[in-house]
Amino acid sequence: MSMGAYDEDEHERRERKASSVDASFDDERTEYRGDVEFDSGDSTEDLLDQFREIKSE
Repeated sequence: MSMGAYDEDEHERRERKASSVDASFDDERTEYRGDVEFDSGDSTEDLLDQFREIKSE
């Protein structure tokens, strides 16, 4: 069979695979507990100055 030739069996196999739904997984939401910390780092002005410096190079 040449490249790009129509294969009806393959088309039907892919159609069956695409139309089936796998509901065997656990759909309950996982609850995570803990803390999240963000380090904002430099101030906005420092970051803008750095951007301008990089842009001017």
